[in-house]
Amino acid sequence: MRDSGGRDDRRWPRYGLIGLYGVIGIVHLAATDRFLPIMPDWVPAPRLVVIGTGLCEIAGALALFVPRLRRLAGLMLALYAVCVVPANIKQAVEGIAVPPIPDTWWYHGPRLALQPVMVWWALYAVHAIDWPFAVRRKSPGAAKR
Repeated sequence: MRDSGGRDDRRWPRYGLIGLYGVIGIVHLAATDRFLPIMPDWVPAPRLVVIGTGLCEIAGALALFVPRLRRLAGLMLALYAVCVVPANIKQAVEGIAVPPIPDTWWYHGPRLALQPVMVWWALYAVHAIDWPFAVRRKSPGAAKR
């Protein structure tokens, strides 16, 4: 969608995702070993998965710059935000320290609560959803009631 000036009205949410996932992806690659303790036991090849997630985060962030790839990138980043929930839960429940991340429920609680927001953010930034900001249209018969 475009605003009244012809600019993309979702560019700032996209830029936020680009920054967030770009930085997190770099951290996953630069500090891979720090993430290994939070990987659930059922995840095969945890080191490769952490490296893969870092690459996916960076690829998703870069793809958000490309109009042709943007929607797919948003959908994949939303899916990614769902897929990392088991690691986030394991870290919170087992109290696994990953410095410099705080190891308190003051951090873990909001982080877990914000995972659905991360899914929404990725979908909203690429126009996959408009909720809750969609303009409501009145049905033709609504005015007569």
